[in-house]
Amino acid sequence: MAVRKICYIFNKKPKQISFAYDKFKDMHEAVAAAENIDLTAFLRMEQQVAATSKTSAAVKNYREEYFKKLGFEQIQMLKIEDE
Repeated sequence: MAVRKICYIFNKKPKQISFAYDKFKDMHEAVAAAENIDLTAFLRMEQQVAATSKTSAAVKNYREEYFKKLGFEQIQMLKIEDE
C-alpha cells in the first residue's frame, strides 16, 4: 500500500501533510483544510468557470491563481512506498 503526502509552502513556510482520496477530492482541498481555509466561495466559482469555459485549462488556471493569492506555493504530491 502506498502512502501519499502533500508538500507545500504556505506563507513562506514549508509544510507536509498526509493525503487520502477518501477524505478530499484533490490536493488543493486538502491543503486548504490543513490551513483552516473555507473554500465554499472558491468551489462555487470554480463550478461556474468549468461550466462556461471550453477547456479544462481555464479551471486549472483559476485554481492555481486563487491558491497563489491565498499564500500557497509549490503544492505537490509525493507517493511513498511502504517497506
